[in-house]
Amino acid sequence: MSGGEVAGILVAVFWAILVSFIALVLVRLAQTLKAATKLVADVTEQAVPLLADASATVRSAHTQLARVDSIAADVQEVTANASALSSTVSSAFGGPLVKVAAFGYGVRRAIGRKGAPAEPEVFRGRTVGKKLPSARRGGRRTRGKG
Repeated sequence: MSGGEVAGILVAVFWAILVSFIALVLVRLAQTLKAATKLVADVTEQAVPLLADASATVRSAHTQLARVDSIAADVQEVTANASALSSTVSSAFGGPLVKVAAFGYGVRRAIGRKGAPAEPEVFRGRTVGKKLPSARRGGRRTRGKG
């Protein structure tokens, strides 16, 4: 066997290994493509009904939102009416009721003081009308001088 024949055999073996490797890769790629095709078909079969259900749900939600919008408008109108009624009642009865309450308080206070002895009034934390204790009456004291 000459050197050329050995080189030819080595090249043939190398090409055989290379072709086997490429064939194996192509077989795996074909299996992967087949699985991907099946997966896409399954997703398509399941997605169409899901999209139909989602569309129906969105339509139903839109209808409910329209109803809620009309209810909110009605509630806003009722709130405005209640506010107007409250301000009307407040302006009509508020002033006279406050005056009546103040008058009643004054009458009760006057009747309560009629028979009771006069209490000294307190003005800014000091008692007005009472005599101060003797320690407070005097002027400055000299401490320790004497």
